[in-house]
This record gives sequence, structure tokens and C-alpha cells, in this order.
Amino acid sequence: MKTPGPPPTPSNLRVLRNNPGKRKFNDREPDPKIELPPCPEHLSKAAKREYRRVGRELLALGLVSKIDRAALAGYSDAYGRWAEAAEQLQKYGLVIKSPNGYPIQSPYLAILTTALDQTRAFLTEFGMTPSSRSRVKTSNPKQRDLFEDFLNSGEDVG
Repeated sequence: MKTPGPPPTPSNLRVLRNNPGKRKFNDREPDPKIELPPCPEHLSKAAKREYRRVGRELLALGLVSKIDRAALAGYSDAYGRWAEAAEQLQKYGLVIKSPNGYPIQSPYLAILTTALDQTRAFLTEFGMTPSSRSRVKTSNPKQRDLFEDFLNSGEDVG
């Protein structure tokens, strides 16, 4: 059963956005390890490329973990169907002839529209729409690079 109202924003997105509502954080929220889950084999070529591309970006922002594999795969699969439908629309056009010879809307347009809607829903879940991105505040990129360099250096601090 769907709960009323907008879904809650994950805490890591609220932190990146500087907690705009100034609401108390859930101190019992699960905190899975930040890592990119392996790409599922069943995805199309285009979907796999998108999975890896966007996965690296989400990983750099600390917004993906192993538990997000299905959501990221769902996004990538919808993206792959959207890309394939767009290619077919370019090849065959928006209008095709029916078996009776009458012009009809290409079925690829319906596939494209559905896949685009699904893609948009997943983008919102991961905070990757232009409006949600405009609300995200990250640290100075130079500082983040220094911190990543430190983490990747393998030095023991102790």
C-alpha cells in the first residue's frame, strides 16, 4: 500500500542539500556501505553502458550501495529501452503504415514514452533530475579530490 504524500528524501541527499527543511535526521536509518554493485548480465549493451556511467557518478557522490542494484538496474534497463526505441523511431519514423495501408502512430513512440516515464521516476529516486541537482550542495571539488587521494593512498593512520 502506498503511503500518502511525497516519499521521504534519503538522508545522504538531505546532507548534500544542506538539510533545507532543517528536520531532524533519522538516527536509526540503515547506512549501507557505499559501493557500486556489479552490473547485472541481463541488461542490453546500452543499458550496461549507462549502468556503469551513472554508477560511477553516483559512487563519487556517495549515493549508491549494493542494496541499490535493482533500482540502478531498473533505471538502466528503462534507459536502454528508451535509447533503442529512439533509434527505431529515427529509422522508421513517427508514422508507419498499418497492414491495411492506413497511417498509424509507430509503436516505438509508445515504448519510448513509457521508458522515458520510467527513467524519469528512477532519476528522481537517485536525485538526478535538474531540479533535484540544483538543490544539492557538495563540498569544494578540490577538497573532495584531496580527501579521495588520502583514502586511495592506502596509508595507515593510527
